[in-house]
Amino acid sequence: MYSAVNTIWVLLGAALVFFMQAGFAMCEAGFTRAKNTGNILMKNLMDFCIGTPTYWLLGFGLMFGGAGAIIGGLDPMVLGDYSDILPAGVPLFAFLIFQTVFCATAATIVSGSMAERTKFISYCIYSFCISAFIYPVSGHWIWGGGWLSQLGFHDFAGSTAVHMVGGVCACIGAAILGPRIGKYDKDGKPRAIIGHNLSLGALGVFILWFCWFGFNGCSTVAMDSDEAMVSAGLIFVNTNLAAAVASCVTMIYTWLRYKKPDVGMTLNAALAGLVAITAGCDAVSPTGAALIGVAAGLLLPISVNFFDSVAKIDDPVGAISVHGVCGAAGTILTGLFAVDGGVFYGGGFHFFAIQCLGVLATAVWASVMITIVFLILKNTIGLRVSAEEELKGLDITEHGLPSAYGGFAFVYDDTPADLVAEATGAVPVKEAVPVEVAASVVEPSVPAGGVKMTKIDILCKMERFDALKRAMFDIGITGMTAVNVMGCGEQRGKTEGYFRGAKVEATMLPSIQVSIVVSKLPVSLVVNTARKVLYTGNIGDGKIFIYNVENVVKVRTGEQGYDALQDDVN
Repeated sequence: MYSAVNTIWVLLGAALVFFMQAGFAMCEAGFTRAKNTGNILMKNLMDFCIGTPTYWLLGFGLMFGGAGAIIGGLDPMVLGDYSDILPAGVPLFAFLIFQTVFCATAATIVSGSMAERTKFISYCIYSFCISAFIYPVSGHWIWGGGWLSQLGFHDFAGSTAVHMVGGVCACIGAAILGPRIGKYDKDGKPRAIIGHNLSLGALGVFILWFCWFGFNGCSTVAMDSDEAMVSAGLIFVNTNLAAAVASCVTMIYTWLRYKKPDVGMTLNAALAGLVAITAGCDAVSPTGAALIGVAAGLLLPISVNFFDSVAKIDDPVGAISVHGVCGAAGTILTGLFAVDGGVFYGGGFHFFAIQCLGVLATAVWASVMITIVFLILKNTIGLRVSAEEELKGLDITEHGLPSAYGGFAFVYDDTPADLVAEATGAVPVKEAVPVEVAASVVEPSVPAGGVKMTKIDILCKMERFDALKRAMFDIGITGMTAVNVMGCGEQRGKTEGYFRGAKVEATMLPSIQVSIVVSKLPVSLVVNTARKVLYTGNIGDGKIFIYNVENVVKVRTGEQGYDALQDDVN
């Protein structure tokens, strides 16, 4: 007899966990550069599209096809009898899709850490390997009746089985790949490579947080009893609490350490808390969940800084720390905080030791298998794109996509020229042969029309443009041109910022350049009005450049000089 409520609950969970792919895609795209957005979206799509048939053909059988200590069995296309392992009242196909989306989650974690420099074909192959045997075998140990489950290892929804496996694979992959060009300066200090769209990153975090209620809550795979309903309610509370507390702790930590609360790190902390609580969300009290959140909130920034500054493993989105480190920590902490059997509840160290053993064994399995896969790829078809392809961006070089944002303009790639030259073998700009600039085409000796014309370029902060524009119109300026520019003065821009713990060297800052040509209005009036509007007394108020204009030619009519500045009024 099937249970409608249990089946619906499992299918709801499958749908929510599937939608986590959107959250991962937004997070990874937002925390990386615009020139690689299409590539990242493609990878997150193909994680699921490759993983689904792979898990159906091979992975599910390895995970659930038998009661062996190491593997389940071989059952292509899931044709065997799984009645012994199915949740009460849940059909096989509902359970199959529920497990499929968990498998895809493990595979997609890797893409963030290896972003911006991995060959797409190599990515597809190692994603296949994770779904085919790396995740299913360790998953069998934990959930399929294997040796860890027989020992009493507890990982309710996958802190280790899903997240740590993905995080370990991400760490090995990022280490073998090497850092992105420009990530480290000549002294080996990490440079902040800021993601192009923090709004997308935040949206991804909120999507993942929302979907995590299905990831953890629906892992009860039942809703037909009072016990199941109470458990689901506790899981929802613990899941939410750990994420919120972790974010608060990381915010305070970064505020104290870097003098400002770090946005990117705090967003990642929510995910760290969610990953950490996933193993014991059904087994700990809300107090235990909060303490696990505290641990994740402290561990995340320390771990990110370690991998960036000490291990020199470039992880663009922090996936190694979020999923690998916090996944392992949350599983181990379950051995301390579990109400039934935890160390702090009088259970002794037996259960805690099993949790530690499970984490270690799973990490070793994932590390060895993915290392073999990556080394084979590296020494055959190659794992990393060329330096030229990386600098151009993977959207255009791997997919022929000029931009994922047609019609939008973005800040240029500010990788220092010397680091680019080192990576590509090119001649640095400072050593390049100078090019002679051709003379101007229009060169009258006196102003056309006999009227003196003056061009005034005003560089100012973007936030002062509206006030400047209104002031210019008020004094009689009838036309102007404004463009977004990047620049700095002698102070080399602001440098007192941090992004995910790495110092931001913002040597070029966004500004706006307003160009005005005047003929009858006094230049002093324009200059003094602009100064009055823009002045604050601080560095960065801007500059005003004044030029003599020799001639102006109107394209439509051919008029020159003063006449070309006059627009027809009907």
